[in-house]
Amino acid sequence: MDLESLHSGILYLLVSWGVLTGILVVLVIYRSQLSNHEEDQLFLDRAEEGMAAEQRVIVARIEGLGRPIMVLCWLSGVLLVALGSVFVWHALRSF
Repeated sequence: MDLESLHSGILYLLVSWGVLTGILVVLVIYRSQLSNHEEDQLFLDRAEEGMAAEQRVIVARIEGLGRPIMVLCWLSGVLLVALGSVFVWHALRSF
């Protein structure tokens, strides 16, 4: 494996890690903004059913973001470990 192909491989890993981590950060910020709009406790009567429906939608969105965020965390971690491994492997080969 020559140096040019190694650097292009590292570049592809680095760009894909950056994109995945960027998407992860955006989703975490979005979930945080949704949780700011979520009320901890509501005392509702029939007149406030609209507020209850809004809260149910917000809670469903927050719960729906859990799995994609977890998957992106794992993928970002795997790519970060792969990047570190390639750097260490390259350092050991050139040493």
